[in-house]
Amino acid sequence: MTSRPSPLPRVVVLGGGLAGTLAAAALAPHVGEILILERDSALPQTPAPRARLPQAAHAHTLWAGGADAMEELLPGITADWLAAGAHRIPIPNGMVSFSPAGWYRRSWDPTHYLIGAGRDLIDWAVRRRVLGMPNVELRTRTKITGLAGDGARVRGVYAEQAGQDGRQAAQDGQQAGQDAYGSPGLIEADLVVDATGRNSKSTRWLLDIGGPEVRETVVDAGVRYASRRYRAPEGTETDWPVVHVPADPREARPGLFATIIPIEDGQWHVSLSGTRGGEPSSGEELFEEFARGVRHPLVADLLARAEPVSGVSTYARTANRRRHFERAGLPKGFVVVGDAATSLNPVYGHGMSVAARGALALRGQAARRPFASAGFTSRAQRAMTRPAAAAWLLAVGQDRFYPGAIGRRPNLADRLSARYVHRLAHTATGNAMIVERITDVVTLRKPAGILAGPAVLLAAALGPRKPLLDGPELTAREQEVLARPPLRSPHTASATDTDTDTDTDTDTP
Repeated sequence: MTSRPSPLPRVVVLGGGLAGTLAAAALAPHVGEILILERDSALPQTPAPRARLPQAAHAHTLWAGGADAMEELLPGITADWLAAGAHRIPIPNGMVSFSPAGWYRRSWDPTHYLIGAGRDLIDWAVRRRVLGMPNVELRTRTKITGLAGDGARVRGVYAEQAGQDGRQAAQDGQQAGQDAYGSPGLIEADLVVDATGRNSKSTRWLLDIGGPEVRETVVDAGVRYASRRYRAPEGTETDWPVVHVPADPREARPGLFATIIPIEDGQWHVSLSGTRGGEPSSGEELFEEFARGVRHPLVADLLARAEPVSGVSTYARTANRRRHFERAGLPKGFVVVGDAATSLNPVYGHGMSVAARGALALRGQAARRPFASAGFTSRAQRAMTRPAAAAWLLAVGQDRFYPGAIGRRPNLADRLSARYVHRLAHTATGNAMIVERITDVVTLRKPAGILAGPAVLLAAALGPRKPLLDGPELTAREQEVLARPPLRSPHTASATDTDTDTDTDTDTP
């Protein structure tokens, strides 16, 4: 048994990923001790890949709302990212985006931003700051086997510590087996935070102690990712825009997406994705061919002038999955954060921002009332659900419409909402105020309700103030890159390669 020597509250966080470390940062000012339990044998000391985070091989978007929240939790974290080579990309003028309603203009004044960086770099900078806090401890090679307590209160967790066999298995790149762990031990806590990601076992653990059954909603468009890193063409290593060609959910065909995000080390992180029936291959020679098949070939044209520096990684665990812990009547002393509560189709880039906004909400609740007080758990869970619910609506509002999507089919309200969203996108092609309001919502800086305000409704009724662009609005430097001779000719073979999936994330301690 691990007892608690400090009279101040002790928090146990399950999972040392981004959601877990942000939750630790949020709670650290209000507790005596935070113990982060992680199943990995070690967490990288540099911006290097984690064995249990294969989705890090794919492009990630850290929107302004998420970056703002992380900066508030960890002052100076933005400077850390930039010093390590990340880019602060202004929006809208730093983004070339072909919306379903047309090309967005880039001549408006910047109002928002995003951080262009690899997921490994973002996680590393956060982890380094959090683990440097004097009351935060990390314990690796720890497997959680269940919750301690009952349906009224969680008092800790049962855990098994990996022995020498477990360490050797981890060094060999294998998952440690059941027999590599020691006998179960109780780790006491005043608050347990589940940050174990999509593979969370909390719904089962709660039932095991007589807790509530948690309802789950799933919307799955069958999205599959294929990603690759490229060396940016000479002269484009800095001040390069994000290039994004999304699908149009109104088309009666699988949705195809292509995105370039400038990241550290003078590289582009390129992610291609397709919904069920239009999935990309893992074949390297087919990567750029797929990019040429999206709604506009701009991404493919740029890639033909850049040099790949990695193979192709694929990932297919992309269902939108919402576990309604906020409605379940959780026992005291237990909350769920990040993907363990709401996991989203990553094509919309909201996972990191939702985790950060949720952690900020958790900090607010911890500052108002003790963990043991009546209502802390329910209030904290509801507060963390609000940013997740906003991102959920943005994702499923599109994913429901793709062919073969699993989950409730679109009803009349869904169809009317989708029509209004498309009208807003159409208006945004020529109205700076609507661009700013949409970006407020997409970046999670403001709630979606602002899109129903009187000024927005009037602007949507009037439509765009400027004519539609007939192509992307590119700078002279961007046009010069496209004018260079391509390094490779377009590939014309059919997509018949055998795929190799890497979607094996097992981020559960």
